[in-house]
Amino acid sequence: MRLPLLLALLASPVMAGDLAFVTSQNGNALSVVDLSTGDVTAEVVIPDAPAPVAYDATSGRVHVIAANTGRLHVLDKAGRLLLQADLGEGAFGIATGPDGALFVADWFGARLMRLDRDLQTLWQVATGPAPAGVAVSAEGALVATADRDADAVGIFDATTGDLLHRVATAGPHPFGITFHDGLIWTADVMGDRVSVIDPVAGRLVGQIPTGSHPYAVAFAAGRGFVTNQYDGSVTVFDADSHAVLATVAVGDYPEGISPLPDGSAVAIANWDSDTLSILDATDLTVTMTVDLPSGPRAFGVFTGPP
Repeated sequence: MRLPLLLALLASPVMAGDLAFVTSQNGNALSVVDLSTGDVTAEVVIPDAPAPVAYDATSGRVHVIAANTGRLHVLDKAGRLLLQADLGEGAFGIATGPDGALFVADWFGARLMRLDRDLQTLWQVATGPAPAGVAVSAEGALVATADRDADAVGIFDATTGDLLHRVATAGPHPFGITFHDGLIWTADVMGDRVSVIDPVAGRLVGQIPTGSHPYAVAFAAGRGFVTNQYDGSVTVFDADSHAVLATVAVGDYPEGISPLPDGSAVAIANWDSDTLSILDATDLTVTMTVDLPSGPRAFGVFTGPP
């Protein structure tokens, strides 16, 4: 059966540098960016507003969800389609884990699913209302959801799906979520802060002020970086002390953010600027700007080695 996806290769499929896989929701596209040069090496047409993305460097697979339909597209790192599955219109947040684990949050259904490599459902469990971001702990034992309309985080056993804790966030409407250094960090969109949660104890252990409407959090060079949608900026804080270090202007309406593999920088998708910014994690300068199709969003972990 012919798979209904158009692939336009813009350069050689041999990719030497680290990669970014950036979804453009308005432009119905996935762009593959060589981060060593800023070249867009491939551009894939994905219908129906692709937004969430998760790259698994171990398998070389890129997972993209079309927000309007909930169709999951699995591609290789050159942008060639491998698999598709219709997960329902509410499928949104997505994250990968060890051994091919794939987790998807259903926004409308208030549930979290674990899929296998063939996209078959292994288990599904209830979350709070409107689960947005999904994150997996470094060793793969835990998976967490940012339940936006519950103002809370759900923490689950990644193998069984058992609910371990539900923890209220410091601010309302958590959206982006990530694990770092054994803790969970959420961007609380309506609270203008980051929540810091101990997943083992199941309690809030800190909070960090941000700019207006934070969206997602990433870590590099011992620092946290938070995209502030309404301010066109990134809040930078010390990952240990939680002290705010700087606010750096990037593009208009920054949303997705993901670290480069060596921790030297973070990549930021700027929705209203139609660009990808590379922000040096040490000197906090924008070292590269890449033009992209309309409405880059890249919600998830979208960078990694080739």
